[in-house]
Amino acid sequence: MTNYLIRRLLLVIPTLFFASLITFFTIRLIPGDVIDQMLKERESTNPGVDRAMIERSLGLDEPIHVQYARWVGGILWRGDLGKSLWSGTPVTEAILTRLPVTFELGLISLLIGLAISLPIGIFSAVRQDSVGDYLARGFAILCIALPGFWLGTMLIVFPAKWWGWSPPLTLIRFTQSPLQNLMQFLPPAIVLGSGLAGVSMRMTRSMMLEVLRQDYIRTAWAKGMREVTIIARHALRNAFIPIITIIGLQLPILVGGTVIIEQIFSLPGIGRLTLDAITTRDYTIVAGVMLFISSFILVTNILVDITYGLLDPRVQIK
Repeated sequence: MTNYLIRRLLLVIPTLFFASLITFFTIRLIPGDVIDQMLKERESTNPGVDRAMIERSLGLDEPIHVQYARWVGGILWRGDLGKSLWSGTPVTEAILTRLPVTFELGLISLLIGLAISLPIGIFSAVRQDSVGDYLARGFAILCIALPGFWLGTMLIVFPAKWWGWSPPLTLIRFTQSPLQNLMQFLPPAIVLGSGLAGVSMRMTRSMMLEVLRQDYIRTAWAKGMREVTIIARHALRNAFIPIITIIGLQLPILVGGTVIIEQIFSLPGIGRLTLDAITTRDYTIVAGVMLFISSFILVTNILVDITYGLLDPRVQIK
């Protein structure tokens, strides 16, 4: 296990290096320039400002490879992801400020997705080819097919039209009002959770069907064991490893894939921070957020692999 962790951690270094390269240079290929936007904004308040002055103040007058080396050097030596080009706020501070919102949204979404997918997926496998199975499979396909942005829009439009309810425009923190905070996060969490549930539901059904056909399950039925005991103690644990893989792949989506939902429901999370930074061409914010998300994905993959060995002793991690 120790050798495996060392190898995986060593692979993190080149992976993050290439991720930083792609992020740092790709954002600058987007049409439009942050300097042009700043010039338009400051012309009315400071007519004497020119392009060269702004470039020098932001350090953008240097060659791009020098800018990259300075940015990476700040990360390696000081753990500094840089500062926002517009506000001067440290990128790390901006991420940590928005992270609780995205984390709460992601956690509630994941719990909703699991609460939907696991019971329905297990029921669908145990009652294969029944009416309930067909309904469950159709519901799973519906969850996958419905676009999240469309479902989120509908959750705003129709409640506002029928009951005069619309989501609050400002964040209600959990410390202020736990109930109102939950009510604010529940609609976007349902949108995200339903999309995640469709994939997990189909995977749960497929893996449970495969395990239920094994000889030791037939032996348990022949011995007269209770159905609940067979499903919970023998079948579910062995079927859970591929499901853990799906859940592990979904976790990064909940951190980096909430851009549209956070924008629709006015939640100031990492997704909305990224969208605003792309709109204003705030290069350091975009690069810092992407590097943070890449690191989260790598750590999640390592934790998922370790979980394999904990769930199934037959899986050897060397």
